[in-house]
Amino acid sequence: MPELPEVEVVRAGLQPVVAGAVITGVDVLDHRSLKRHHGPSDDFVDRLVGGTIDAAVRRGKFLWFPFEPAAPHEHPLALVAHLGMSGQVLLRSRDAEPDRLMRIRLDVDSPALGPVRLAFVDQRIFGSMALDETVPTLDGRAAGFSAPRLLGSPSSEAADAAQQTAVQQVAVQQVAGQQAAVQQAAVQQAAAQHAAAGGQTDAPAWAIRVPRQVSHIARDPLDPAFDEARVITRLLARRTGVKRALLDQGLLSGVGNIYADESLWAARVHPEQPTASFSRARARVLLAEVRAVLLRALGEGGTSFDAQYVNVNGQSGYFAHSLAAYGQQGRPCPRCGTAIVREAFMNRSSHLCPRCQRVPGSPRT
Repeated sequence: MPELPEVEVVRAGLQPVVAGAVITGVDVLDHRSLKRHHGPSDDFVDRLVGGTIDAAVRRGKFLWFPFEPAAPHEHPLALVAHLGMSGQVLLRSRDAEPDRLMRIRLDVDSPALGPVRLAFVDQRIFGSMALDETVPTLDGRAAGFSAPRLLGSPSSEAADAAQQTAVQQVAVQQVAGQQAAVQQAAVQQAAAQHAAAGGQTDAPAWAIRVPRQVSHIARDPLDPAFDEARVITRLLARRTGVKRALLDQGLLSGVGNIYADESLWAARVHPEQPTASFSRARARVLLAEVRAVLLRALGEGGTSFDAQYVNVNGQSGYFAHSLAAYGQQGRPCPRCGTAIVREAFMNRSSHLCPRCQRVPGSPRT
């Protein structure tokens, strides 16, 4: 399933095209892709056509498009795109050959590109599109990331240097105080980018509203409004393994199996280490590594193993070539040379170094 970096790459590709675009036509080619829409397909089409899209917004793995409908509606609306396991939102010219697995087609007039088509393509039909009412964010801050550029992409040479320094330092520093400084640098850069997009001050009304379907999703670790202290308190109060906690989208969002394994490897933490055994300093180190891994993946366009994980132009990311643990079973750990192992985890797998990532108190290998 696409995780934060993959969805952010899609969002950033769509934002310059859809901001201010007028929806001129909608075709639902497979009604199964409306399973999260409360109403018939005619309702979906009628409320979208003639509307104007405000932006492409993301929180964690979730993507939505606030829009102003042509006909007045009692509550503000957003088009929510659930990508599921294999969903894609692709940009196409109006005269392009239809994608074989296209489920929904939206034609828009873009201020940037003129007439263009958004194709919702989904091989396994676990994803969907839906219209949903939006509600105010509980903290009054921007609901998600909506900047006109990719999160993590610098707006100046100074920002570029700051980001590279943060990513490099977090990979080598092991002292908790130093790690906290690194993670603060990373989140400050994200905050600066978000504020530059109008996310924190003088925000438009749509920016501080979130679809009801997404309102239960926690903020992601790169969100300027991410409350680290509160997340750590909740993390330490859990009675579960740390990987299960990282995957809980109600605790923090955007992290799936790939980036959980990579972050735990970077932090030298076993996936089954009990959350209650963490100190607050150790938890800060782990969250710093999560941020660093996500930023590195964003810089490489996300992780693509097959044609199901692509940007809006159908191009694959290449972070798969930088993976240290996920999918690397049998290969030497980049840190110590011990073979990476794969272990059963829920209905999937965990990938780890049995030497670097020992549960505290277990014998050395």
